[in-house]
Amino acid sequence: MMTEKEKSEKGLLYDANYDKELIAARQKAKEILYDYNHSHPAKEDDRKQLLRLLLGKAENNFVFEPPFYCDYGYNIEVGENFYANTNLVILDGAKVKIGDNAFIAPNVGIYTAGHPLDVEQRNRGLEYAYPVTIGNNVWIGAGVSILPGVTIGDNTVIAAGSVVNRDIPSNCVAAENPAVVKKKIES
Repeated sequence: MMTEKEKSEKGLLYDANYDKELIAARQKAKEILYDYNHSHPAKEDDRKQLLRLLLGKAENNFVFEPPFYCDYGYNIEVGENFYANTNLVILDGAKVKIGDNAFIAPNVGIYTAGHPLDVEQRNRGLEYAYPVTIGNNVWIGAGVSILPGVTIGDNTVIAAGSVVNRDIPSNCVAAENPAVVKKKIES
């Protein structure tokens, strides 16, 4: 029989609200994030160490400006030269992989979690999680929402305020709600 965590990893409905293992993992993340979000800015090494305890993978050069929030942390991977401005929220019930040279503006939400339409399933605390992948050299503008299962290609810009509910290809600018390709970026 699969654990609730294993179900989430497979994109199946899983119990995120009442499963003791997942509740404990979220509690651990909250405690690390509390320390991180209340840390002194001059304590850069201590702050990085806290994030290394939390994240699944981080290269050498990465910055998360506080406050930063996530569900678990262990499902988040960031590449080299990563920068996230304030108020980044990542609901990481599934993997969130972000490539090298990614820049995220303030108030961005990356959401892998969703809930069933069936009210009985939703009331039982069931949800699903689909991975999000963001390529290399991507710029995510302020106030963007990235929804479950989305892939954003390399060298792409997502304009401020956009809602990304489908894959966005490489080398383009996407904008609006829902986000659509507005123009190609020539190399």
